[in-house]
Formats: sequence, C-alpha cells, structure tokens
Amino acid sequence: MENGPLQVLTFPTAPYPDQRPGTSGLRKKVYVFQSKRNYLHNFIQSIFSSIDLPDRQGATLVVGGDGRFFNRPAIGVIVQMAAANGIGRLIIGRHGMMSTPAVSCVIRKYKAIGGIILTASHNPGGPNGDFGIKFNTASGGPAKEEVTSKIYQLSRTIEEFAICPGLHLDLKTLGKQAFDLENKFKPFTVEIVDPVESYANLLRNIFDFAALKELLSGKNHIRIRLDAMHGVLGPYVKRILCEELGCPANSAINCVPLEDFGGQPPDPNLMYATDLVDSMRDGQYDFGAAFDGDGDRNMILGKHGFFVTPSDSVAVVADNIFCIPYFQHTGVRGFARSMPTSTALDRVAKATKIELHETPTGWRFFGNLMDAGMLSLCGEESFGTGGDHIREKDGLWAVLAWLSIIATRRQSVEDILREHWLKYGRNYFTRGCGLSSLMAPESSTDWVGQVPREPPLGSTLTAMKGNSYLKRRR
Repeated sequence: MENGPLQVLTFPTAPYPDQRPGTSGLRKKVYVFQSKRNYLHNFIQSIFSSIDLPDRQGATLVVGGDGRFFNRPAIGVIVQMAAANGIGRLIIGRHGMMSTPAVSCVIRKYKAIGGIILTASHNPGGPNGDFGIKFNTASGGPAKEEVTSKIYQLSRTIEEFAICPGLHLDLKTLGKQAFDLENKFKPFTVEIVDPVESYANLLRNIFDFAALKELLSGKNHIRIRLDAMHGVLGPYVKRILCEELGCPANSAINCVPLEDFGGQPPDPNLMYATDLVDSMRDGQYDFGAAFDGDGDRNMILGKHGFFVTPSDSVAVVADNIFCIPYFQHTGVRGFARSMPTSTALDRVAKATKIELHETPTGWRFFGNLMDAGMLSLCGEESFGTGGDHIREKDGLWAVLAWLSIIATRRQSVEDILREHWLKYGRNYFTRGCGLSSLMAPESSTDWVGQVPREPPLGSTLTAMKGNSYLKRRR
C-alpha cells in the first residue's frame, strides 16, 4: 500500500472524429496514439463511460496485450484511469501480456465486467507498426455493436477524462498490489497473474492430456514444429506443449515475444510463417503450426509442408469432434462459419445432421450463437477456429484439437485430409481482389469450372451464393 491516498484528477480534452471501433476494436498506427494529445486517454475514458457507473463501481476488469510496441505505456494509462473511474480490481497478465484467448478465459473465470485487450492481431508491430485496443464484455467475447456504437458516440462528445496520475504499478511481480485513493472507501487493487495457468487449466479440462503426451513424447511419438512468430503465445507453447506434454524444447521456435515480432507481421500464413514452412519441407516433422501475435489465429501444416486451409481445418475438426473429450460430455449444439468461408463445413453438418449457421465476418456473431446455446464449433477463412469454451477464436485450442484427432486416428495430416475429401468432396477457396478481371460477373459457377484438379500449394477456391466473393485481408 502506498503512503497516503492518491489524487484522482479530471483533465479537459477535445474529441477526435475517428475513434469508431471495428469488430476487432480500434486499430491505428502507433504514431497516432503517441502524437495526438490524449488520443489514448479519450478512447479509454469512452470505454469506461460506456459502462453505467453502478455497474463499474468496485467491479473486476481484465487487462492484457500481445506485447507489441506501446503495450506497457498504454497499460500504465489504463490502470490509472481504471482507478479513477471506480473499477475496484484489475487482473493483469505478468509484464502486461496475456493472449486474447486467455483474456476471454480469465474474464469468464473471475466473472469480470469485461476486459481490455491491447493488440492489432496479425498486423505489424514496432514503432512504425500498428496498435489496437479492444473491449470484451462479461461473456468474454468482443463487445456487441450496440456497445461499440455507444463507445464511439461518447468519443465524439468527450470533454474530460479522469485519471490517477500518481499511481504506478509493478507489472513484473506476481501477486496483489493495493492503492488508497482520495474519497474512496475501499483500496483499488491490482492482481498480477501468471498469464498461462488459468488458460492451461481450461485446456486440461477439454483435452485428454495423457493421450496427447503419449502422442508427443511416448514410444511412437510424432515430431512437431510450432512457430509462435515472436507473439504472446510463445510462453504458452513452451509451458503446455514442451514442459507439460513433453515435446522437445527445439520443437518450438520464435517463442520469445518481441515488440516488433522480429520485423515480420505475426501472420500465420504461407507468406509470413516462412521459418515454419522452410523447416517442414524436408519431412523431418509430422505436424506443424504457426500462431499470430495475440494467439487467436493458427495455420496447420502436415509433413513436407502439406497445407491445410482454414476452411478445411474447421471441417475436419467438426467431422472428428468426438475425438475431443469436452464434446463427448457436452454434446454438439451446432456448427458455424463466416460467410466468406468455404462450404466444407456445411457438408459435414449435413452428413451429421448438426445445425449449420452462416454469419457475417466478426467473432462476436459466433459469440451471440454460443450465448444462445446454439453453437459448439466455428471457424473462418482468416485462420480462426474455436469452440464454445471461450468467446474468442483460439489458436492453441485448434492445434490441440488436431493433435487429438491424430492421436485417435493414428494417421498423418495429409491422410486425414485426403480421406476427408474422398468422403465429402473438396472445396476450393481463394483470397484476392480484382474479381472483374478474373471472370464475367454473371455467376461464380463459370469460374469454378475453370479450376484445375490440383491447384498450387496454398490455393483454394469456393463458390458463394450469387456472384463470387473474393476478399483481400488487410
């Protein structure tokens, strides 16, 4: 406890017109947050003001980030403003780091009012890169549109913000820190937690860790390669896959989180996860995976770099869903995919007579279905897969799901996928732009008919209803 109560101050400010959160929060270049006066403060105050005062008084809030540049200064401001705005308790990952799936897990575990996640996902980091702020609500999922709209409207009319500038936090030491504030009856408390443990414990209750350990370190174990791309998931991979499940330490690469992600976008695809792709080519590894900066996206590779498209990945998990003990106990309430994602999942849903939902792009739409008890497994073409254990996509969960399938079937990634294609047919999907230069606009089926029998590695194509849908991810 610091000596003497700390002052809570209010400062005047002026609004900015460009603080509308998207489905993934507010994302801007780092220099915007650094150079525009009170830009960060305005948005954080708008988040707090969007929560009714009685609801936030004494409430618990979770804070974590992917470790990118500007993460720690931003957390310092958030802590000072949370104290001034009546939040009673903050739970923060050590060093200010916590994966997006872990934040969702901790929100739900501690029944927090929500969480603030500092990430720009797969976008570049560093001083010249991107920074983002996302607000998740009590469900553990991204804020719904009515909440983000309220935050935006408040940001357009903000006149002042409250802050406790004398409050300084130790992010390195695990445990509780308490602070007396002026005119507050109870101390403001901050708990610095191990960012891995709560999430790891959740995974232990979903998967058969004994079977996974046998697969990864037993007599006839497979060899795997995991690339954290210098994002937040490195310590999770080391702790869970290496220390607990017995993978050799050199199975995990790029596991030291860096503020600039080593100079490359932390985007788990064939273009940017080159360290993983190159190491898989010679066939010494049976399974490979890469993760993005905040740990919610994943890419799956088989031996010799056999690429599993995200659309196929969720379909294979759906077809083998009872290889995961969690679903043996809960049953399966439904499947879902985003509209741009191929219809591979639809074929599994039809065959298994499980309801299939098609949603707009944005994980919050999956969360709505989960909260309504209508969804168990979902995925999107942008390398996101997840279940109803949390309300975010979950890269490490997807990898353990695939390993659970391999442990049960004792087949390679390629054999599992080729059998899947024989059973259901193969859907092709591509991302790109310039649709008019590729085909006549009348129908997508004309284009599909031109697809070769074996497209290049990494190429996929799907037909959508009506005109074909092509998308370039920014």
